[in-house]
Amino acid sequence: MLDVRPVGYVIGLLLVVLGASMGLPALADIIVDNGEWPVFVESGLLTMLVGACLSLSTANAVRDRLSLQQTFLLTTGVWLALPIFAAIPFTIGATQLSYTDAFFEAMSGLTTTGSTVIVGLDELPKGILLWRGLLQWFGGIGVIVVAMVFLPELRVGGMQIFRSEAFDTMGKVLPRAAQISSTISTIYLGITLACALAYGAAGMGTFDAVVHAMTTVSTGGFANYDASFGAFQGPHEYIATFFMLAAASPFVLYVQLLNGQSRPLLTDSQLRAFLGTALSLVVVTSGALIVVDGYPVERAVREALFNIASILTGTGFASVDYMEWGGFIIALFFFCGLIGGCAGSTSCSVKIFRYQILFATVKTQIRQIHSPHGIFFPRYDGRRVSEDVLSSVMAFFVLFVVTLGVFSVLLAMTGLDLLTSVSGAATAIANVGPGLGDIIGPAGNFAPLGDTAKWLLASAMLIGRLELVVVYVLFTRRFWQG
Repeated sequence: MLDVRPVGYVIGLLLVVLGASMGLPALADIIVDNGEWPVFVESGLLTMLVGACLSLSTANAVRDRLSLQQTFLLTTGVWLALPIFAAIPFTIGATQLSYTDAFFEAMSGLTTTGSTVIVGLDELPKGILLWRGLLQWFGGIGVIVVAMVFLPELRVGGMQIFRSEAFDTMGKVLPRAAQISSTISTIYLGITLACALAYGAAGMGTFDAVVHAMTTVSTGGFANYDASFGAFQGPHEYIATFFMLAAASPFVLYVQLLNGQSRPLLTDSQLRAFLGTALSLVVVTSGALIVVDGYPVERAVREALFNIASILTGTGFASVDYMEWGGFIIALFFFCGLIGGCAGSTSCSVKIFRYQILFATVKTQIRQIHSPHGIFFPRYDGRRVSEDVLSSVMAFFVLFVVTLGVFSVLLAMTGLDLLTSVSGAATAIANVGPGLGDIIGPAGNFAPLGDTAKWLLASAMLIGRLELVVVYVLFTRRFWQG
């Protein structure tokens, strides 16, 4: 029988950390003399109490290693348990959200999706705005640890291709997570501080600079204003673009750079494909804006650069209502959101490396057809792609398409129109943020949707953030039979 106590112990510890972190928005409200600070104190104490009780009651089962089953359960359990308690301040605080809306906002934050149901962000207390930023910042670093530690070990979606021999500790997941997360945390914090300083130097206020730095580097997309990033123009957009692309790049390359190895940063095939894709999309979009809509060159390039980077990396900031840019660009943005950034980054969606493997496989099949007696193998980054990686990647693509179709149909059954249903499902599974259309597009938000649709979208965010298979495997009989 599966022993869930080690899973409960880790989740309990993380709940204690989550509860303690609520002291930061409480402090922010105290500094600005806002009476909302008791909301975070009460929520934090309740969260820490539940987490401490859970950890203490399961501490007798702690081991230095987790089984494969426990690792699957822990990965999903963490992303499900934390939003349950992270939602409390949204319910009893100034936003006064229903628990459905509060859970949606918390799940969107921790999965770095960036979809929001809150209207009137400009008038909200500093504590609530900071809490939204912190949720995305915590989710961003959590995503990196999951992508670098858990998913390669679980052989999910082809991620096993990124297993590092230097950390090859199968069966010792917790020690490995602690080792990698400590290194990544330093880099993550450094990039966030650099982003905040850059925003400040460009004229952004200190509070806005800090919060937007957290939501930029986490590629989350929560903003302090209803106009999203439209509240800032000019140099802020260039700064945001740089840090969104940096955060969507493999963090392992930054680790190597700190160790004096700069060559991988210049030669990594995944990074080059990612940046090349971004550049191509920017050229097409800015060209369309200049030729069709008559935009000035600088404005066209700036807005195309920012919004393409935002959608491609899954950040979800919007500086303009790109629904007004015409059908071609709207379709381009939809498919752009299904590409994603690099593996081992804060980015989301399908991710570049899977498309590289898919194209390499197609190329191999074409060569095989032309030369039936030849022996050809798909290669990635100069290495032969193993059969288990190929099957894992192909399974991911199939699951992604099927999941997108199922959630689109389910959302349509709640009464939503086709565009809202399909783009809503896509943006939730890909963790992008805004959808398309008048309701959930860049000029709208998810508040008008019904409760059923919100729970469906929150579920899709969780499934997409954990690469689909991690969640789906929990619903199989074989998993629970061991």
